[in-house]
Amino acid sequence: MRAVTLPDSTSAEIMKLPIMEMFDTLQGEGFHTGKAAYFIRTAGCDVACHWCDVKASWDASTHPTLPFEKILAAVESSNAEIVVITGGEPLMYDMDVLCAFISEKGKKVHLETSGVYKLTGDFDWICFSPKKFKKPKEEYYKKAQELKVVIYHPNDLEWAEEHAAKMHRDARLYLQPEWSRRDQIMPMIVDHIRANPRWRISLQTHKYLNIP
Repeated sequence: MRAVTLPDSTSAEIMKLPIMEMFDTLQGEGFHTGKAAYFIRTAGCDVACHWCDVKASWDASTHPTLPFEKILAAVESSNAEIVVITGGEPLMYDMDVLCAFISEKGKKVHLETSGVYKLTGDFDWICFSPKKFKKPKEEYYKKAQELKVVIYHPNDLEWAEEHAAKMHRDARLYLQPEWSRRDQIMPMIVDHIRANPRWRISLQTHKYLNIP
């Protein structure tokens, strides 16, 4: 169990976060697909992928700012052993204290990030999903357990290989078709994985199952 250091009264601002939504579901993508998970979706993102399916998360000012006490109460109410912090782009905010608190509750803390901000927080699993719209930081190639590249256009496959070449040897590599173009892109991904079997396919299974 990780030690938790409470911030003093002058650090009150790091004890709350703008939150778009929190919910119980199953992890729909990547290595942990199918596992029960509690999702915390932070509000605020400046990466701005044109195909983003949660554009409502971009403007943090349109969502409530919640104290950690309320966030942790919601986490504790879930039976899921995994808590996924996603966005938006969650690392726009310092995650050190929130991660420590969630870990103290006996939960595994997972992160989904584009990697454009400095890594804060002690995570049990990091899914690094770089985007063309903003360059990621180099530390994620060494620290992320999972690389997940969303494929929107055929030339994204070559771009994915450039990132894979920089990942550490134990990283899991995933190609995921962008949802709106899945029928056109899927055959290309299948062919690419046949030719490059270190990759696996990631599908947005929560959308097929019609769950959050």
